[in-house]
Amino acid sequence: MQESERMVHRKNDRRGIAAKWWGWGHPSKSFSLEGRQGFVEFLKGRLDVSMAPVCPPVSFEQVRLGPCRLDGAELGRLERRTAMDGILRDPSVRIEHAMGKSYRDLVRIRRGEVGCAPDAVVYPSGEEDIAAVLEWASEANVAVVPFGGGTSVVGGVEAFARQDQKGIVSLDLSRLNRVLHVDRLSRLARVQAGIRGPELEGALNREGFTLGHFPQSFEYSTAGGWVATRSAGQQSTLYGKIEHMVLSVRMVHPGGVLETLGVPARASGPDWNQIVAGSEGILGVISEITFKLQPVPSERRCGAFFFRSFEKGVDACREILQNGLAPAVLRLSDGDETDFGMRLRPKSAGRGKRAVEGAGVWALERMGYRPESRCLLILGFEGSRDAVRGPWKRAKEICSDHGGFFLGAGPGELWYRERFEHPYLRDVLLDRGVLIDTLETSATWENLLGLYQAVRQSLEASIAQTGVRGLVMAHLSHCYPCGSSLYFIFLARQTAGAELDQWWEIKKAASDCILEHGGTISHHHGVGMDHAPWAEREHGTSAMAGLRKLKAGLDPRGVLNPGKVLTLSV
Repeated sequence: MQESERMVHRKNDRRGIAAKWWGWGHPSKSFSLEGRQGFVEFLKGRLDVSMAPVCPPVSFEQVRLGPCRLDGAELGRLERRTAMDGILRDPSVRIEHAMGKSYRDLVRIRRGEVGCAPDAVVYPSGEEDIAAVLEWASEANVAVVPFGGGTSVVGGVEAFARQDQKGIVSLDLSRLNRVLHVDRLSRLARVQAGIRGPELEGALNREGFTLGHFPQSFEYSTAGGWVATRSAGQQSTLYGKIEHMVLSVRMVHPGGVLETLGVPARASGPDWNQIVAGSEGILGVISEITFKLQPVPSERRCGAFFFRSFEKGVDACREILQNGLAPAVLRLSDGDETDFGMRLRPKSAGRGKRAVEGAGVWALERMGYRPESRCLLILGFEGSRDAVRGPWKRAKEICSDHGGFFLGAGPGELWYRERFEHPYLRDVLLDRGVLIDTLETSATWENLLGLYQAVRQSLEASIAQTGVRGLVMAHLSHCYPCGSSLYFIFLARQTAGAELDQWWEIKKAASDCILEHGGTISHHHGVGMDHAPWAEREHGTSAMAGLRKLKAGLDPRGVLNPGKVLTLSV
């Protein structure tokens, strides 16, 4: 076993899960390009890349890690205040907690550039430990970065401190990982913030319940991180975003503990649940959440449709929602994403099967479902028998009314099986010198297609301005009666030596375009560091001034997650 692999496994013994320090997911898993030669050739031609693995991550020994700025005496004062069994400063743990999983993060860490690593990592076992860390940090003027699963794609967990602060401590919540109580009568669960998706869902399933929250980061992200970033699961059209599932929270801040009352509704002033949700660790450290639960679904129906255009598919999605139907999955890919996904499928093994598939494609083209414009919709319902069968039938009728061609259950079932595997492709493409990143927004139905076209054009133009070819694709996947999210993926050949400058030019142009055309800077990824300048513009001066005053009241020394959500230059 290589030293870097040994470090990966050793550092995660404490967190209870293995993960790559330089990429996404489990060290033993990767995305295979075997059997996908057509996809490889497509990217070669479209992006003008060789698709040879020319940019592997550096070895662990090559990572440039700065010295700890906090001395042993200072950390000793912290250790004496808590019941924590040690404060870790070894390189593997500091690297793991240096940043999240954004494109900017991965470019830097794959090059071995980890100047932003925390000086130490602490593992609280409860609220008393969290309070002690925050009290010490306020006195010592040390930044504290709450850390859950480390899956932020917007710079939300980067180990960053203001210039006047003495150092950085990462507060790893992985030990707060229990389901504390399940109220079967009220359908509620009180959980600790550090519990990860699979452990939480498994515990709830054993009681006959589900939270219904399945973000793409599900295997690694945590309950507290979901709430802190207003996360959306892939089945949010039925179950809602995470903030809709919260009954009450507990949040530790330097002055004490903020706890909201666990009642169905109230009219006793502003809703503090919704203030804590989306606060991204700048107001306090979420320690507990009480979630609203749903019964484990007894039935599921899923399938896929082709539409002749993105516009036709959007019309069908809108009508499904406005007819009072609530699908668990409603995911419409535009033409480019549909084509990308079909090319990504491994080549069928048998000659006969390939012939049948080819004949089917030819027949669909004759019917007007052309490769350059056809759009794939994944549609799924789940719940009780009555909640599934009638709505499923009606939704299929609506799709048919808008020219949707039913492809059967196969593509939908395939998507369900592989939905947590897709992030592994990014590492394979980064190895091959491909820029790949995402951004997401939301808009009303009236504004959706205009925003979609504007952002597509902005991404295509800004990629071209960097002197390379690109590929832009999009889908909608979190839908409401009044509108939907839009999720964009863009790829291009990296500009060697200027990868981050290239990315920032594209990111900035698209983010400006989103706000100029009435979208939000984020539907579910959050703000972090990457989106902070646009969050200031979206909310306006008065709102952000109020948020700063609220932070000053809860965190007077400004130790909590500096540089996130609120820009430091304003």
